[in-house]
Amino acid sequence: MKSELRYEIRFSGSGGQGIITAAVVLADAVGTLDGKYVCQTQSYGPEARGGKSKAEVVISDEPIDYPKAMHIDLLLAMTQASCDAYFFDIKPDGLLVVDATLVEQLPTSRAVAIPFTQIARKDIGRELVANMVALGSVAYLCGQVNLKNLEQRLLSRVPKGTENMNREALQAGIEEARKVDLTSLPRSFANEWEAEV
Repeated sequence: MKSELRYEIRFSGSGGQGIITAAVVLADAVGTLDGKYVCQTQSYGPEARGGKSKAEVVISDEPIDYPKAMHIDLLLAMTQASCDAYFFDIKPDGLLVVDATLVEQLPTSRAVAIPFTQIARKDIGRELVANMVALGSVAYLCGQVNLKNLEQRLLSRVPKGTENMNREALQAGIEEARKVDLTSLPRSFANEWEAEV
């Protein structure tokens, strides 16, 4: 029996939200310090800021032969447009994680909605770090990265003088994700679709 060796995460939102930075930090922590194989890819929409943006991280226990996500285990959607565009790429038992501040219509109940932008704005004082709040939640919920390693790699990459703000944002995301009861969600999208028929 083949074990599940490959785990795929897609970060999505709009240009300027720091989606790619979050994916790069996660991939860096997994590849450099956790000792797993990792590939990180990204693409932008036609506009650099405001257009659709996505970044993918593929994590594996074995060398990765194809670097792009094919069957997503976890999708982070920071905007409604990115949620609508990428939801159909998730595996039946995958998890949708959205910014509840900006995503109002969820295509499934197998979703976790956390107000990343609101937390960044109100608790940290800078909306700019919503991506780091989201990164903390994604890292906790996916279970694929050592959280101390993640913080270490984050602090090595952020501009000097912003370390405390970024650490606070990351920890706020982790704390929000800790409140989530994943066992209360449907086991797969397929179960939901069958119930609707």
